[in-house]
Amino acid sequence: MNVAEAVGAALAGLGVRRVFGVVGSGNFHVVNALVAGGAEFTAARHEAGAAVMADAYARVSGEVGVVSVHQGPGLTNALTGITEAAKSRTPLLVLAAETGAAAVRSNFRIDQAALAAGVGAVPERIHSAGSAAADLARAWRMAAEQRRTVVLNLPLDVQAAELPGPLALPAAARATVPAPTAEAVAALADALAAARRPVFVAGRGAQLSGAGPGLRRLAERGGALLATSVMARGLFLGDPYDLDVSGGFATPLAAELISGADLLVGWGCGLTMWTLRHGRLVGQDTVVAQVDADPAALGAHRPVDLAVTGDAAATAEAVAAELERRGHRTTGYRLPDLADRLHREGRWRDIPYKDASTDEHIDPRTLSVLLDDLLPDERQVAVDSGNFMGYPAVYLAVPDAGGLVFTQGFQSIGLGLASAIGTALARPDRLTVAALGDGGALMGVAELETAVRLGLGMLIVVYDDAAYGAEVHHFGPGGHPLATVRFPDTDLAAIGRGFGCAGATVRRAEDLRVVRDWLAGPRERPLLLDAKVTADEPAWWLEEAFRGH
Repeated sequence: MNVAEAVGAALAGLGVRRVFGVVGSGNFHVVNALVAGGAEFTAARHEAGAAVMADAYARVSGEVGVVSVHQGPGLTNALTGITEAAKSRTPLLVLAAETGAAAVRSNFRIDQAALAAGVGAVPERIHSAGSAAADLARAWRMAAEQRRTVVLNLPLDVQAAELPGPLALPAAARATVPAPTAEAVAALADALAAARRPVFVAGRGAQLSGAGPGLRRLAERGGALLATSVMARGLFLGDPYDLDVSGGFATPLAAELISGADLLVGWGCGLTMWTLRHGRLVGQDTVVAQVDADPAALGAHRPVDLAVTGDAAATAEAVAAELERRGHRTTGYRLPDLADRLHREGRWRDIPYKDASTDEHIDPRTLSVLLDDLLPDERQVAVDSGNFMGYPAVYLAVPDAGGLVFTQGFQSIGLGLASAIGTALARPDRLTVAALGDGGALMGVAELETAVRLGLGMLIVVYDDAAYGAEVHHFGPGGHPLATVRFPDTDLAAIGRGFGCAGATVRRAEDLRVVRDWLAGPRERPLLLDAKVTADEPAWWLEEAFRGH
């Protein structure tokens, strides 16, 4: 076999079950070898869509995502999706064909390694037939063990080189769980024992480490309230002292309690400007601690008083054991009437608002609440970027921390539909909801054909304000002209039907009957809702978000 065939067969042998991509001449053979080895190939209509599908598939399935692209433009088309994955530390392997060393005049020739490094991915290459096994193993380990996005370049001349037999690759080693030092455990236990109003904020790192149960136990012993970044929403679902999401999406009650903490501990959480509202959720005298498996993440976004290198789950268990050894247990911030108040005010949909719906446009809050009531509990929500995104992200309940796929590491619009497709393929047992703005929906519209072709019974909800709403509400108050960010009304339901979806326009609450009927049917194709939403006011989180721009 040649190198291309051997690489595909070896990856299939490592357990790759699904590969996404757009096939061209440069990656034709490696994809066919993967398929011959038992992997299922999902053809996207654009390489950016393929990369985002693989990213979402990896997030939801827990596997290494694999995407294959043609040399040159295949890689450049995929770069936005690759950047999102790299910024989110998604374990993703990009199999990128590359012009051979001698093809110096090829119109496809670009510096692919520099492109990968420039967006935060790790560039690797199959250098020769002789080094192919070692090169592939190195790239796979980087993705699987270190949770990095790796661009593995496959030069065409090396792909064609013959090998005497298949590549023998070692299985990826189990990642070592970094344990905190005894001194760090004691220091964090001291801080928790001294606190009267502690709050834990858990991020995706805590979710990935399985820290949810241990953090619940530690919070109960230390009297801490529980919150998450939006990436880990649902991690503490059902706990009476769960504040839901911290940051720009926080409820007024959650913001009040988090900003009133005397100890704030981030667990596998970057403590970014989004999670802490540019520091406004940190009190003047609040002690800030951060626990992360990656030492480089500690204090990266804001100064911290106590930095602990360690896996979130292992650290939570160690601190709980230390407090138990000391005989320490306190109610702390878990005040007697607080659980009742959280039950009444803990979710955005529980907070009264003045419904701004008209006969022509539905309030996005009303739309989201009605959908939350209609949809089955076993759901997963993939959210695109834009002014609308807070509504589906926090008004729609999710069953656990794997139920929200929030690809906002790079904050590009247009990724939501492809993200939902990867999500649906990873968990076909759940109803997938793609929540998009009209700008993002039209930017990624080609993948509607992919969703229809795959027979995905997913719900696509477009919060349609006929504009790039974030820009309208950011620049409009300053009196700036807005013609460049407003558009004529578009019949997105008709566009959806043109691709083969079921499609409906929603202007009033009664228009959502179509969802009930679709849910009761076979759901053999997507349903696209073109929800004409009110656009007079910006989303509540927008002013906070633009402080960082």
